[in-house]
Amino acid sequence: MSEGERRLAAIMYTDMVGYTTLGQRNESLSLALVEEQRKLIRPILARHNGREVKTMGDAFLVKFPNALDAVRCAYDIQRTVREYNVPIPSDRRIHLRIGVHLGDVVEFQGDISGDAVNIASRIYPLADDGGVCITRPVYESMHNKFEMPFASIGMKSLKNVSERMEVYKMAIPWEQSAPSEASSYPTNRVAILPFRSMSPDPNDEYFAEGMTEEIISTVSGISGLEVISRTSIMGYKGTTKKVEDIGRELKVGSVLEGSFRKAGNRIRVTTQLIDVAKDKHLWAQNYDRNLDDIFEVQSDVAKQVADALRVRILSPELELVEKRHTDSTTAYALYLKGRHLWNRRGLEDLRKAKEYFELAVHEDPAFAQGYAGLADCYLLMRNNWGIDREANLDKTKAMLTKAIELDPKLAEAHATNGLVLVTECLLKAAEDEYRKAIELKPGYAFARMWYCQLLDCKGRWDEAKEQIEKAAELDPHSPVVIQNVGVHYHVKREYPKALEFYRRAVELDPDYFSAHNSMFWAYGRMKRFDEMRREGEICVKLGKDTYPHIQEWADYYSALCEDDRGKVRKVLPELQTYDKDPGWDPYPIAWGYFLLGEIDRGFELMELAYSKWRTFLLSMKVDSELDVVRNDPRYLDLLKRLGLD
Repeated sequence: MSEGERRLAAIMYTDMVGYTTLGQRNESLSLALVEEQRKLIRPILARHNGREVKTMGDAFLVKFPNALDAVRCAYDIQRTVREYNVPIPSDRRIHLRIGVHLGDVVEFQGDISGDAVNIASRIYPLADDGGVCITRPVYESMHNKFEMPFASIGMKSLKNVSERMEVYKMAIPWEQSAPSEASSYPTNRVAILPFRSMSPDPNDEYFAEGMTEEIISTVSGISGLEVISRTSIMGYKGTTKKVEDIGRELKVGSVLEGSFRKAGNRIRVTTQLIDVAKDKHLWAQNYDRNLDDIFEVQSDVAKQVADALRVRILSPELELVEKRHTDSTTAYALYLKGRHLWNRRGLEDLRKAKEYFELAVHEDPAFAQGYAGLADCYLLMRNNWGIDREANLDKTKAMLTKAIELDPKLAEAHATNGLVLVTECLLKAAEDEYRKAIELKPGYAFARMWYCQLLDCKGRWDEAKEQIEKAAELDPHSPVVIQNVGVHYHVKREYPKALEFYRRAVELDPDYFSAHNSMFWAYGRMKRFDEMRREGEICVKLGKDTYPHIQEWADYYSALCEDDRGKVRKVLPELQTYDKDPGWDPYPIAWGYFLLGEIDRGFELMELAYSKWRTFLLSMKVDSELDVVRNDPRYLDLLKRLGLD
């Protein structure tokens, strides 16, 4: 832009809420916060083609070549600041308001002037803390190009601006969805913390962990209680946090904590149930028993918790609470060792876990949980590691059949069987199994998550939302569950909202491949290609040891999102030669042919996917890549055969 030339530009003005007051109260802190916000904001400006014109104390004046870049940048700034604030004490948090206007500006010696600058500086006070306001010219310029909705807040009079202007407010997702934090939570919402091992033998650690898991499982079978799932609890192992802090983080009203000591064939278990809000004991008990009595201890703890919280245990539930899974202490100890390893999910861990489960059922051939453990090992080896897919599926089915024959009320076995039935395209039977698992154990978060996945594939959004939100309540610190909340919104094409949950999953586990992969796709759908490529690089780094051709797949998916037909055509033949790779599937290759208009070849690959039954195919009803063939008879026929019509 030449000196003195008038040109259309988008102008952003940012302001720190309460900066003047803070400066009067604590000048050094106010200056430190200004420096922090500059460190946060400047990289974001560069990503969105923003030119920092100047800073004025706590404020930024920024020029953009177009309104869309400015609005995307404003959203990205508020998202980044929100994430920055989460772990920060309240008095050191950054609070911003942002205004954006589109109009003519004049540039002179690096500065800009004109009505557009004046209006932008008058818009930001109309924004809430953490919010973004824009004028009608901005709204009209980027309407239907940006994913976030805007709502008009009416015609506004602006200082030193002659005409009233219509102003719009960005509907930021976390403002809409974040629940107000209650001062206390219901006491029937319970966290059972990892039991501390007090045994002199460090090898007994697995027993304390296993006992925690079994008590969680037993108490979860009581419908009047909401019990936080294992994956969210294990992060508190060895914690020194106060009970009130744990209660706030997990949104629970009661906390059960305890310790375990094993010496020979004797055990000592100490437990106490605490009311978080009142910080007082509701119940406490010590158990000195023989190891053979471990099931009685677990069932008594469950009954005492329910009694202390005045929750009535229904007759069918009482039967499950009092159930003795095996008469063999040896088999039970082997099972706990297997679960301890299985929870790690690594390939060698799975193989070793399988050995322990095999020893457990050898010790007690009627031990249903041991067979369910074997089924879980075979299924993870197949699904997560791509090992002997057909053989491991057959083994999974055989072990589940045995487990359910021995114990028809084993909720975990029914839920895993639902996964197997989905793989076989028996969707009605799979739904029945998920519902059965939830009926038997209302607090089983993964059963609800898997059920949501099936409901999403059928487009039954309200039912799916109910299940996944309940799963997230039960397992709020599980990256897998939180990522799947994002997937629910992703398939509904609410990509900004999906991104919020993907980011939360990554915060919980920075190396979680699946969450990064989901972020990659969400950015691609939103046409935020720089961020898409960044996530693609992370996926390649995390997945290169498991997926030998992940770089080629990442390049292909990027080309699809960018609508780069030339690149898609170039890589398609090569992708079809990777059919020996773990998790290879012809279904996503069909997307490329549909993009190129080679519809017949695309459906050939869809039929290949169907003949070998690939689970990815289940998403075809809600998959945006198939929008171009929705009315094709072959598409409708596949939907019918899959049970998705």
